[in-house]
Amino acid sequence: MTSVLLLVIAASCFACKARETGSPSVNVGSAATPVAPHAAPPSETAFYATTFARQPTVPVLTELGRKLFFDPGLSASGKLACAGCHDPSHALAPANARAIQQGGADGKQLGFRAAPSLRYLQSVQRFTEHAFDGEDGVDQGPTGGFMWDGRAATAHDQARLSLFSPLEMANGSPAELAVKLRNAPYAGELRAAFGDTALDTDDMAVKAAVLVLEVFEQSPAEFYPYDSKYDAVLRGRAKLTAHEARGLALFNAPDKGNCASCHPSTASSGFPAFSDFGFVAIGLPRARTIPANADPRFYDLGLCGPLRADLAGRWEYCGLFRTPSLRNVAVRRRLFHNGSFTSLAQAVRFYATRDVAPEQWYSRDAAGKVLLFDDLPESYRKNINRDPPFGGHPGERPALDDTEIADIVAFLGTLTDGYRP
Repeated sequence: MTSVLLLVIAASCFACKARETGSPSVNVGSAATPVAPHAAPPSETAFYATTFARQPTVPVLTELGRKLFFDPGLSASGKLACAGCHDPSHALAPANARAIQQGGADGKQLGFRAAPSLRYLQSVQRFTEHAFDGEDGVDQGPTGGFMWDGRAATAHDQARLSLFSPLEMANGSPAELAVKLRNAPYAGELRAAFGDTALDTDDMAVKAAVLVLEVFEQSPAEFYPYDSKYDAVLRGRAKLTAHEARGLALFNAPDKGNCASCHPSTASSGFPAFSDFGFVAIGLPRARTIPANADPRFYDLGLCGPLRADLAGRWEYCGLFRTPSLRNVAVRRRLFHNGSFTSLAQAVRFYATRDVAPEQWYSRDAAGKVLLFDDLPESYRKNINRDPPFGGHPGERPALDDTEIADIVAFLGTLTDGYRP
């Protein structure tokens, strides 16, 4: 094993994949029948068991990863690069306002989940069904893993999957991707870094490509710079405005925003990621802009399917999705796993009024009845989170008023990278 591979493993610093995959034609219905996630054919040996002829330095791997990240030639369509869904000028999230992104062999295929940001995922741990609180030993339940359903153990797994997903880069096999790598303008650099024979076999070529992408996605300056206004405040180099400070207090208050229960604003060491990377069902309204949702039998149930198969049948996990980081959330043009909301104010208002004014969020049947939690089969609605600011009954006063919602939104704006005093 090369020294750089040891460094990569020791770093435990993994980033998020380009985009969730799925088949719009799959009908899971209320039984949540799963389909296997799209993935490349398994390798004979684990990637870290590969011994390359040369041992490139981390800077060399990073620069090679950058070239692959921006190369649309690695996709079957020749049009889609990783950066196409993860624009550096938009905090490594989509630059457009589409709920879901296009990919596939023709560049027009659609999945059913929004593309996440790739920033601030270096502390995500492998998925576990039982994450125990370090202070009191309480079982926090499912936590960690990558993608919205946590089914990829590492960023390496995610990068490889995105290269072969029929809805993303859409390479049909390792051989197909290896041909692209051998013909790429940086092929000579890959050979210089890993050895003259590094691209000779399909397996080695793919492992080299995925490794450089993984290392690039560990670059602090681009993937976790910690240079927001809030970070400057933590460093003692800036102060929150009164508006922002009120928002932070509401964000933390258990009886008001209660946001910090899933998005901690402090960390025991270093800077907070603004996510505990746990899983929660919040009862989002059905996103009508997603073509798959035109089929009334189709439901995206997160942990229990359809893309994740190992937890199929675990009804208590149906409807749960991984909590994203709130860093750079103010520059996101689509929010949540189904891209159902387009503004922060809208998202915070949903939390405050979901249960007291459901008619604002959910569709109605022919008789005009509000269809509560219309993106989750009734048998799984017991999984929906009821903690504040959720709760209450229709017509009651919400936990947050308009002024308080605006305060929280103002605070969330301090989590945007690139702050300059």
